[in-house]
Amino acid sequence: MSATAVRYRTIVMLGLPIIGGMLSQSLLNLVDAALVGQLGPEALAGTGAGSYGNFVAISLVLGLSSAVQALVARRRGQRRFSEILQPVEGGLLLSLLIALPLSLLFIHYSDRLMAPFTQPESADIAQQYFDYRTSAMVAVAMNLAFRGWWNGTERPGNYLISLIATHLLNVVISYALIFGSFGLPAMGAPGAGLGTAIALFTGVVLNTIMLWQDSRRQNIPLFSLNMNVLRQLVRLATPHSLQQLLMAIAIMALFWIVGLLGTAEQAIAHVLINLALLLILPAVGFGIAATSLVSRALGEQQYELARNWGWAVARTASITLLVMSLPLWLQPESVLSLFLNNSELITQACLPLQLTALAICVDACAIVLAQAMLGAGANRTVLQISTLMQWGVFLPLAWLSGPVLGYGLLGIWSCQILYRGLSSLIYLHLWQRQNWQDMPSM
Repeated sequence: MSATAVRYRTIVMLGLPIIGGMLSQSLLNLVDAALVGQLGPEALAGTGAGSYGNFVAISLVLGLSSAVQALVARRRGQRRFSEILQPVEGGLLLSLLIALPLSLLFIHYSDRLMAPFTQPESADIAQQYFDYRTSAMVAVAMNLAFRGWWNGTERPGNYLISLIATHLLNVVISYALIFGSFGLPAMGAPGAGLGTAIALFTGVVLNTIMLWQDSRRQNIPLFSLNMNVLRQLVRLATPHSLQQLLMAIAIMALFWIVGLLGTAEQAIAHVLINLALLLILPAVGFGIAATSLVSRALGEQQYELARNWGWAVARTASITLLVMSLPLWLQPESVLSLFLNNSELITQACLPLQLTALAICVDACAIVLAQAMLGAGANRTVLQISTLMQWGVFLPLAWLSGPVLGYGLLGIWSCQILYRGLSSLIYLHLWQRQNWQDMPSM
């Protein structure tokens, strides 16, 4: 087998379990949207606002996953196996220290946080859904640390096992709490948030058991954490978390801009955004694989190999997204009818959905190479690019083309193609120049 074939086989074998795990999570959100959509556009819009508000909250800890993964992969490449558990232990400790007080703070002020992004008829639903989801912020952070461990050791299938079990439980509990099945109260849309919170804490228990068994099997010492590892985690996680925070706030700002058009448009936007998040997951999954592959190659001081991994993963992701987007281009009405029960809304959403599919395909290289640069430690560069493109390009154009000039959803979603295309060109240029090699040691 040629070196190129081995490289792509490695990408697929490492990336598919990661994608599977991430797809299960996105599919769960889409199932929630489909279930809540049966309750009407107000419930769907409220759930959307609560969901994106929760994304803002948990974005503050999202950098833990890539930080743990990069440090674990680097130690693996350097064959420092006795220290390989330190990053995940540090990630779990930081989860408690950061996520717990933040979740209490967000829930205390949730009514004020949700008010600007909802219409009066959906405000109460948004607040309740947000409270339930945010109560599990600690569980989200811990599961992210576990994901960094399994991906950093290039065994994402282990995390996939726990994730599938967690999400299957989530579907059952959320359905029961939304509609009042199995003797549980009918909570409506907020029941989906409570069901998700219960499932996330279950995932923490499963991952804890699996990690403990793994450490015993490999005879890796536990509780060897030191302050230097915590400092490294904070240094690596902070730029990525800030990037995710700004992206989450950008989504909330987009939802607010769409809200200026009306509640029906917000309901449509919630479906479109969730479908977009589903579409990008193969690129994100392959990108997370690139984080490990690039970081390990740099740990072995094979710089050209690290660069080649980035190109190979970007090509793989681009082809995958092109194939996955075909149903959205060819049968938009059939896809939208799964979430919207109003023919006028479906007609209004068709062309924006097709534009979403095109924009995501254009964005494939940016998604992968941003993750690859995280593996190289270029977290601040990724933060700067993300912030500039979201807040300097996309959101001003979306506000101008949508509410101001009156082009509506079509105008807003057209701006995404320009935004994502420019982002990909920037990352392609940076990866070609290889400035990401100038990184601090880990």
